[in-house]
Amino acid sequence: MKRKLIGAIGVAGIMIGVAACGGSGGSDSKASGGDAGNTITVWLMSGSNPPNWTKQITAAYEKKYPGKKVKIAVQPWDGIQQKLTTALSESTPPDVIEVGNTQTPYYAQTGGLKALDSDKAALGASDWLPAMAKSAVFDGKQIAVPWYAASRVVIYNKKIWAGAGITATPKTQDELFADLTKIKAKGTKDALYLPGQDWYAFDGLLLDSGADLVKKDGDTYKANLDTPQAAQAINLYKKLNSFGTAPKDKDEATPQQSDVFAKGDVGAFIGLGWEGAGALAKNPALKDQIGYFPVPGKTADKTAAVFLGGSNLAISQGTKNPKGALNFLKLAMSDQFEGALAKEGGVVPNKSALNTNLAGNEFGTVSAAAAANGGTTPLIPAWGSVENAPNPITTLFMTGVLQGQSPSAAAQKADTEMDKRLSQK
Repeated sequence: MKRKLIGAIGVAGIMIGVAACGGSGGSDSKASGGDAGNTITVWLMSGSNPPNWTKQITAAYEKKYPGKKVKIAVQPWDGIQQKLTTALSESTPPDVIEVGNTQTPYYAQTGGLKALDSDKAALGASDWLPAMAKSAVFDGKQIAVPWYAASRVVIYNKKIWAGAGITATPKTQDELFADLTKIKAKGTKDALYLPGQDWYAFDGLLLDSGADLVKKDGDTYKANLDTPQAAQAINLYKKLNSFGTAPKDKDEATPQQSDVFAKGDVGAFIGLGWEGAGALAKNPALKDQIGYFPVPGKTADKTAAVFLGGSNLAISQGTKNPKGALNFLKLAMSDQFEGALAKEGGVVPNKSALNTNLAGNEFGTVSAAAAANGGTTPLIPAWGSVENAPNPITTLFMTGVLQGQSPSAAAQKADTEMDKRLSQK
């Protein structure tokens, strides 16, 4: 399973891709194990390493450790799970790897990741954002480190909102509904463009309602969509979908919602920074008209929960150079290079103290604020199978309710399919 979340600097800047979909590997990386060889290989995903950051961290590593080299190999997203699974089973795997935060349990379960428990302090664990740090732990062991994240926000057309007499962005759900009603009353057909199968936007609503997508049943997990909390989330999603003409049976890429927004007649949509950048690239006349605000919560004191997609860094269990791999991890996780990644890439850093690096980046600043209340899909190895196309949550539950089924009836159909996938070995 893979997913792409992309942050942008401003609206038209650098783009960064964020993947987001386990006992852990054996001895931890601080254990004895020499510096075998002079070059470490680091696998990063396409779009995750901005050019200046890559150049600077390579130079810093090679300066700090004379005679040592780092080779950063960029991997395409397509087919990465099988490619990485194979690489981790070989005798000479890459030393350091980037893995999606929700993919991490899968790789940990296979034994492919080295435990990092005794290195947590040196890697800055005490200051990591809890929502990000959670995905780097499996079976009570630190098997990765949280590298960066991104969260969805509301991207809106300032001109359309001002034309409806709205002078401030909404701070509560009720204010959001009131504003969307005003925009629609002014003749904007798509006050909010929200397709019926925008899974990650919906997952935020599930998190906000307190819904648990799975429940533990002995040594296995069972689907758990048929609950009042999930019904609350889907009813809210249905209400939001009603403020526009987006299809009930398509996702945000069919058609690409940033292209729809680029036409200039859409009030808002829920998306990522790259989508704002994409809309501007399609329609430069939108310059100075694109704004961002967090998805409002039930009350003004707290924004709504959001799906927090991101990437972790890990050391391969089979690395021949554990010392060199750990040294690279320490450098990448340092305030200097975490901050530089946030500044150049517009993504959320793993420490709130580093959010100052997002100054001037409206999406990044709003995304970081929303990330404080972020969460993920279930952090279990089998979850990737659930999201494989066709995702039963989107096709059976979300679209089913939007097309008239009761939340309970649609949930039962989705739960049946989810249980089949959760039981796959």
